[in-house]
Amino acid sequence: MAQVGTNEFRAGVKVEIEKEPYIIVSNEFVKPGKGQPFNRVKLKHLLTGRVVERTFKSGERLDLADVQESSMRMVYKEATGVVFMDDTSYEQVIIPFTVLEDQEKWLMEEVVYDVTFYKGNPIAVSPPTFMEMVVTETSPAVRGDTSGRVMKEAVLESGAKVQVPIFIETNQKIKIDTRTGEYVSRV
Repeated sequence: MAQVGTNEFRAGVKVEIEKEPYIIVSNEFVKPGKGQPFNRVKLKHLLTGRVVERTFKSGERLDLADVQESSMRMVYKEATGVVFMDDTSYEQVIIPFTVLEDQEKWLMEEVVYDVTFYKGNPIAVSPPTFMEMVVTETSPAVRGDTSGRVMKEAVLESGAKVQVPIFIETNQKIKIDTRTGEYVSRV
C-alpha cells in the first residue's frame, strides 16, 4: 500500500489511521528548541465528520486511504436510496439515504455530483457549490417592508427551505450556495 511521509502532509491528503479514513485539514511543522521535530496535524474523519488533532514524529509514515472521487449524475430516487450514474462508463450505483444525510435537500435529477468512495463503497455525496433552482413556494412580499435586508422563507423545487429577499416570488429561478444554504442571486 502506498504511504506518505510527514514531509508530504498537505491539506486535502487522504490517509488511513487505525484502518479508518481521514483527510488532513491542516498541518503544522513544529521544531522545538529541545527534542525531535514533529507535525501537529488536524484530521477530519471521512465517515463521521469528527475532527481530531494528532501529533506525528518527523519522518513517520502513514498509509494513503483507498479513496476515489468521481463525478456522477443523479438519475432518480428509490425507496431505499438514490441512483447515480457515471457518465463515462454508464455504471449505476444506489447510494442509501443514510450516506446522503443533510445533502438530500440538494438532490435534483440530471445534476452532476461528486461522489466519494472508500474501498469501493460510497461514503459521501457533494453537490455543486452553486445550484440554480426554481422557487416553488413563498409568501408574498409585505408592502412597505423595505428597511434593511428583509428575508423570508422559500421552498425550492428540491424541497430545500432557504431564506430569500422579499422581492423573490414563486416560479423565479435563483442561485443558492449549497455549502451554507444561502441565497446568492436571481438567475
